[in-house]
Amino acid sequence: MNLKDTIVALATPAGAGAIAVIRVSGTDAVSIVAPLFRAKSKKDLANEPSHTLHLGNIVDEKRILDEVLVSIFHGPRSYTGENTIEISCHGSPYIQQEIIQLLVRKGCRSAEAGEFTLRSFLNGKMDLSQAEAVADLISSENQASHQLAMQQMRGGFSNEIKKLREELLNFASLIELELDFAEEDVEFANRDQFSQLVMRIQKVLQKLVDSFSVGNVIKNGIPVAIVGEPNVGKSTLLNALLNEERAIVSEIAGTTRDTIEDEISIGGIGFRFIDTAGIRETEDVVESIGIKRTFEKISQAQVVLYLFDTSRLRHPEINTEVHPTRHPELVSRSNSSKESAGPTLEQVKVEIGKIRNQFPQKPLLILANKIDQLTDKEVDFLRSQVSDLMSISAKTGEGVEELQNKLLEFVNTGELRNNNTIVTNSRHYNALLQALEEINKVQEGLNANLSGDLLAIDIRQALYHFGEITGEITNDDLLGNIFANFCIGK
Repeated sequence: MNLKDTIVALATPAGAGAIAVIRVSGTDAVSIVAPLFRAKSKKDLANEPSHTLHLGNIVDEKRILDEVLVSIFHGPRSYTGENTIEISCHGSPYIQQEIIQLLVRKGCRSAEAGEFTLRSFLNGKMDLSQAEAVADLISSENQASHQLAMQQMRGGFSNEIKKLREELLNFASLIELELDFAEEDVEFANRDQFSQLVMRIQKVLQKLVDSFSVGNVIKNGIPVAIVGEPNVGKSTLLNALLNEERAIVSEIAGTTRDTIEDEISIGGIGFRFIDTAGIRETEDVVESIGIKRTFEKISQAQVVLYLFDTSRLRHPEINTEVHPTRHPELVSRSNSSKESAGPTLEQVKVEIGKIRNQFPQKPLLILANKIDQLTDKEVDFLRSQVSDLMSISAKTGEGVEELQNKLLEFVNTGELRNNNTIVTNSRHYNALLQALEEINKVQEGLNANLSGDLLAIDIRQALYHFGEITGEITNDDLLGNIFANFCIGK
């Protein structure tokens, strides 16, 4: 792309709406738009000061395209640092395209994805990490991800990195100076002070690296798999969590043959719930594929909810056959076979054990469903038999709020509440890891009393990785990859 061109793009979503905003940026932005605009005040747009609004018509020769409101921003006091015009027109797709095509005919070029923000970065209006935060802010879907994007866009993360880089650069300069006086054997950089600085940088970098595990799930949402045997209430639980009829609920076992996913915000954190196919032995080819996908989703999830139906348990202390008035429909069914009455409590515990053994690192919540059909004594018995058991009723909603609070405990929101810097970008995370590796080498070199020229090599590499984050060191390929993910018009 030619960054000297004057560019134009629709800055609001495509489609019909009350209004649309067309953004123009570049050296010739005002001179291109001014002849096409007839102000109600009769003023010439080319002579108007920055940060002013003007009502009038956009005209193509003698044809009026629309009555619009034009905003003027003279560089460098604009988003891009260049002369910028924003045209607020009526939201007809026809009007939008007529105005954009007119501007292109008069000398503008259609903007590439993220080109406005790219120009903002290149013109020094923001650093690279702040520019990336713009995309995160646009895509934020919950309070936590919005808060992190705002913090990064305001420079919280980049300021911390710049401060570390500046301090390291000062010592690096002194060590480089020592190399110029190698024959005199002088020492300009105090090794004790430098060692203290390196240890402090190590501590900050490690904290930032560790924060990525929290930042990544906050940014992308926490996947939660709902698993269990067929017809135990998994789809009902998904609907209860989402507070809508998202999944089909049926008494027929094996209704869910593929995964169903949806996301909600709990306490400002995004959770992506995945309703999976019931786990059981089956000869149905389609259902078998669904069960295979269930285990794939368990491996991808960060939290697993194992659900079982308490009303169908075959156990002396919890047996539907002794409650004919409470479960008449299950009594007649249980007379035909033991299997139809559901598994024993021991079989449930075996299934729980299998999941724990197969996925030992994943948090597993055991949910006893349909407690509205059990007595308090029966619920207490279940809790005595299964550790860390939570009792719920997906149908009535009992225990669902407690489940949501439990899920929040798996997210370390302390740093978020304290407004600490949290890393959410994988590019930043990789650069921090590499910077930490180089800083560790510097520390090892100091401990081994290595010469300044050897220390300088590792310091330069650490500074390079710091610069990668803020964009002080970059290349066209990196910029292309970053801004290609932006929307057109931003």
